[in-house]
Amino acid sequence: MSQARRVLRAPATTADLLALAEDVAAEVVDGELVEKAAPSFEHGQTQFLICVHLGRFGGPPSGGGAAGWWIATEVDVEYEPRQVYRHDVVGWRRSRVPERPAGRPIRARPDWVCEILSASNASTDTVRKLRTLHRDQVPHYWIADPERRTLTVLRWATEGFLTIMTAEAGERARAEPFDEIELDVAGIFGEPA
Repeated sequence: MSQARRVLRAPATTADLLALAEDVAAEVVDGELVEKAAPSFEHGQTQFLICVHLGRFGGPPSGGGAAGWWIATEVDVEYEPRQVYRHDVVGWRRSRVPERPAGRPIRARPDWVCEILSASNASTDTVRKLRTLHRDQVPHYWIADPERRTLTVLRWATEGFLTIMTAEAGERARAEPFDEIELDVAGIFGEPA
């Protein structure tokens, strides 16, 4: 069972988000201060397992291997004062952002975002955030759907995000920008291979 999306304030900006108590999980989406619903076990497990599968990319760059990323969960990223998202998983290439992103909100544009769908946020993640990420030229966007057990990989293009691949549990996939490794799609949803 999911919680309904609850608007805390409209219109709202980054300043309204920062004025909330630190334990309130919220985002500013199209100028609305929206409380994030408490995640289900499936959501939390998928978030954790994506990080586990991508763990080798979160270290420093290595010669010829993984390029080196800053990867984080649940950090506020500001695209503009009316668009501040707390992405489920987000990453910055160290080659582009050599210093670890810091502070709240982070103002450096990410190179990769992964959102994990739930009933309360699906339209925000697949429509509203997608528009902002395209406008701000985020190169890679993943949408993980624990209910359907699918991973959709999108790549930025001038005309809009292009769907590069959609994979389901039972398949193995090389999902850019982490296509150096093969992901067991069932594994990111907590299922045995």
